[in-house]
Amino acid sequence: MRADAARRREAIISHARHIFAQRGGDVALEAVAAASGVGIATLYRNFPSRDDLVRAVVQDTVEGILDAAREAQAGLGTGAAASWERLLSQLMSMELGALTDGLALQAGSASDLEATPLAQVQRPAVEALDEVLAALKAKGAVRQSLTALEVIVAVSTITRPQVAAIRNAAPEVQAQLAQAYLLWSRAA
Repeated sequence: MRADAARRREAIISHARHIFAQRGGDVALEAVAAASGVGIATLYRNFPSRDDLVRAVVQDTVEGILDAAREAQAGLGTGAAASWERLLSQLMSMELGALTDGLALQAGSASDLEATPLAQVQRPAVEALDEVLAALKAKGAVRQSLTALEVIVAVSTITRPQVAAIRNAAPEVQAQLAQAYLLWSRAA
């Protein structure tokens, strides 16, 4: 893929995640194209369907989580508590809540969310986070009961898209909830 085409594709993925975080997963793809600075035809050349775009956003997010987990593992030697705080901050900045609607749409009426295709894409991120959490638990930095899936669900819930009126009325709530979760998750 040419460099300019790769940059365009990455811009679409990045803008899609941000727009999903602001407006939810059922936003018109024309809005994603406009925010990305491309025409709708270019978006569809890169992502023939909404599912393809959601899958690309999830894959990009998984790669971000893997990078954050590697960084957290590397930082354990200098301070487990600080490593956990940085990891949680990085996860919050990824707008994981942006994926909630897309995952729900893709899961449909599936009774076993683990069997959905997107759950399979996410598995490496969950496994990497479980490894980091095991090391953090061994160092007494986080609660023993904490699991990677719980961390992802908590961060996704905190960063869940809100309508503009709610975001404007309480702009600091997301950061406050993140701080409360950080305090709660520490080893008792």
